[in-house]
Amino acid sequence: MALPSPNLDDRRFQQFVDDAKRYVQQRAPEWTDHNVSDPGVTLIETVAHMADQIVYRLNRVPDKNYLAFLDLLGITLFPPSAAYTDVTFWLSAPQQQPLLLPAGTQTATQRTETEEAVVFATERDLTIVPCALDRVLLQHQGNPPAEVTTEVMDGQDVSCFQEAPQPGDTMLLGLDAAVPDCAVVLRLGSRVDGVGVDPRQPPLVWEAWTADGWRECRIERDTTGGLNRPGEVVLHVPSGHAPSRLGRFDAGWLRCRVTEPVPGQPFYSLSPTVRSASAFTIGGTVRSVHADVVTDEPLGESSGVPGQRVRLANAPVLADQPPLELQVSDGEGWTDWTVVTHFASSGPADPHVTLDAATGEIAFGPAVREPDGSLRQYGAVPVKGSAIRARRYRTGGGKSGNIARGSIKVLRSSIPYIARVDNRESARGGVDGETVAEAKVRAPVTLRAQDRAVTVRDYEELARRAAPEAARITCLAADESRHGENAVRVLVVPQAVPDLGGRLRFEQLVPGDELLEKITRNLDERRPIGTRLAVGPPFYQGVTVVATLHAYRAGEAERVRLAALDALHRHLDPLVGGALGTGWPFGRPVQSGEIFAVLQRVPGVELVDQVLLHPADPLTGKRGDATDRIDLERPALVFSFDHRVRVIGG
Repeated sequence: MALPSPNLDDRRFQQFVDDAKRYVQQRAPEWTDHNVSDPGVTLIETVAHMADQIVYRLNRVPDKNYLAFLDLLGITLFPPSAAYTDVTFWLSAPQQQPLLLPAGTQTATQRTETEEAVVFATERDLTIVPCALDRVLLQHQGNPPAEVTTEVMDGQDVSCFQEAPQPGDTMLLGLDAAVPDCAVVLRLGSRVDGVGVDPRQPPLVWEAWTADGWRECRIERDTTGGLNRPGEVVLHVPSGHAPSRLGRFDAGWLRCRVTEPVPGQPFYSLSPTVRSASAFTIGGTVRSVHADVVTDEPLGESSGVPGQRVRLANAPVLADQPPLELQVSDGEGWTDWTVVTHFASSGPADPHVTLDAATGEIAFGPAVREPDGSLRQYGAVPVKGSAIRARRYRTGGGKSGNIARGSIKVLRSSIPYIARVDNRESARGGVDGETVAEAKVRAPVTLRAQDRAVTVRDYEELARRAAPEAARITCLAADESRHGENAVRVLVVPQAVPDLGGRLRFEQLVPGDELLEKITRNLDERRPIGTRLAVGPPFYQGVTVVATLHAYRAGEAERVRLAALDALHRHLDPLVGGALGTGWPFGRPVQSGEIFAVLQRVPGVELVDQVLLHPADPLTGKRGDATDRIDLERPALVFSFDHRVRVIGG
């Protein structure tokens, strides 16, 4: 492909002529004959023609030469990446038959006067399987399970756990069918017997049996207060939920297990009871991406000569694995061709092509004349007249797909019995395609690294290339006491989209296993032998600011307080915080003086009376003593945690 070239001067012959005539009107108004027959106009056109030739040559230096060199070195623009999120489809009512949502089902955000709708499409088929409660078992601390189905169905009060509950006690609910990726409602009748627990934080965990063992279910809603009152528990059952045999019963098993209480968490003093139970499926969840899938796109016929190029109708192409499924007809059927990065290892019979993801250009293997005069074919050449088609590829993507949780509300595809849709987590991973200016900055680093990780900057560049969807990546020498000798630590901060209120949640800043695995696999192939590699998140130091402000007007106290909280969250943000707005620097301390300055700039603040800093643990919520400075270790970033701002009206 050819990188787009800058146009240093886009004026052409006629524009030079028109500009000269306007200049003549200003300097020599007595010259009124501007027809082409006038000798002066002939002279103007001659000069304009010469200027046009000069501009033509100018547009080939110096940036054009620079970009031509990048082309020779194989530097191409990175394609965009598509944002992804899990979308839940909620049924209008429980169904008796399975409901199939085919791959490509579209959902979207709401369109407004200023913003277009952002469309997402499901990656695979989703089947919402109906279910009902079939069995109820109790199991206490490793003892054999005991069936209590009859007692529960007859309305008798049955203790869910031992009389004095212990960690490990479980209540098992057997469904008549496995419901992977479905949202299941458990309707439980109970009475207040589980004395001592906090209904908002009971020491319970809901799990589902899968081929990999018990996996935790995400709780959408729990109105039972830890099984202490009649209500419903809405669970999102994980993928892989499968029927299995427990004791002498086959079912799709869910269980409620008592866990060890964390410090400060109240625990059961008596077991809660259940007197009725039922279950039904109310929805399903599937991964959706901000991209359009193109299938069976005809690309023309083969010319039968080496180096043929064809172009996709839609570009750019997303960086999938593989990015394109290409097929060529051999007269009897379709043959798959493989997309490779280059033809250096391709033989004359290898069905290989290259793809420029930024422009959508597909190239078949060339024939190169060797020093001895012979021709060597790199990659196979399709038979002349063979049809070429793109079996499947995805286009679209970009950072516009990074939306907050709860933003997807519109079902664009026509699916019966679906009442609403939503995304429980923000969509992330969307990255715009690389610009020419960014490629020019990247090129020297790429040439120096030569696809090998030696220096700290090499590790960072190769990690960014492997995972452009990561928000921040930094590399530093690891602690020998923890990671051993010759260890390199790569810190990864994922993309995180604030909720609609503009606040980040701590779990959004923890990179997923898929992202870490992608970076680790890429760096492991390029690290020197003997170097240990540790890829993971940074340490997040929670910071709580307690401040007292004075407002100019008493009636604006609440507005000023909210604006001050917004300013604190924005400044102490690992992604967009800091003095430069590019994210809080790794290891930079937090000082009360700069917080004074941040609060003083808030509109409506007359005086910043007091600022105290408290170190906090975002996981446990515990705060340390007040201080004027919080020091951070080199691999640490800040995280805003529950700021407290008091505003006194004027």
